[in-house]
Amino acid sequence: MNRKHFTFTCEGAQLVGTIDMAQATTGLLIVSGGNEVRAGPWGSQALLADRIAAAGFPVLRFDRRGVGDSEGENATFTGSGPDIAAAINAFRAHVPTLRKIVAFGNCDAASALMLAKGAMCDALVLANPWTFDPEPEAEPEAVAEAAAPEPEPEATPMPPSAMRSYYLRRLTNPAALKRLFSGKVKVTKMASSLVEAVKPAPPPSSLAQDMAEALKAYYGPATILLAENDRTAQAFKAVWDKDDPRLRTCPKAGHSFVEPQATIWLQGQILAALRGVSP
Repeated sequence: MNRKHFTFTCEGAQLVGTIDMAQATTGLLIVSGGNEVRAGPWGSQALLADRIAAAGFPVLRFDRRGVGDSEGENATFTGSGPDIAAAINAFRAHVPTLRKIVAFGNCDAASALMLAKGAMCDALVLANPWTFDPEPEAEPEAVAEAAAPEPEPEATPMPPSAMRSYYLRRLTNPAALKRLFSGKVKVTKMASSLVEAVKPAPPPSSLAQDMAEALKAYYGPATILLAENDRTAQAFKAVWDKDDPRLRTCPKAGHSFVEPQATIWLQGQILAALRGVSP
């Protein structure tokens, strides 16, 4: 393994990055989602970088401002455009032979790359893009009055279309029907979910609309990867053009593609994008 850690600056803040070196002139930029550090959930991004570099392509991961080892104020994914641009400049500086860059992001990292109109990268691999508008900030008075600790955040809601598909599978599954008739399933909770399932699909959020408009302005190839069992992916699919030829779905995959078959599938999709733009 030829891995090195280094620092670079973004608007006066010192950021920390990690490069897995390789010989190809096309490289992979991994943008972390949420407030995850550059190693990724369960070290999945570090492992991904190792495997992509072993296939011959250099890989850069980094912590954006205010996250992990990096200084500065966390501007969230909506304000991470300068961080991505600074990381690209650092990538080119540390790998002078680099000619093309493919960017990969999962969840709101995919959204950040969309909003940045591809950030001048040569190709994009966008996984499970986040489409929920940020919650409005509380008024100062409300913050001051909040004495109790914050509750745990709710799980990503399942869109009606995904809920209908879920219950169709359940109601045609003999084992699930047996549980229903044996009284092991809470009928009231199921009835409430079925009411949600018949609701029409929600209109696209303003964030989803902004992402769609920004991606239209992107000049390069993009692949949109969806994990079949992920609610963030299901919510994205509910508001996106279902005939978009860039969509790819990984069966039985969760949000971070940590299942063995999903990990292999994700690596294959990224390698295809890298090879597709390589000189």
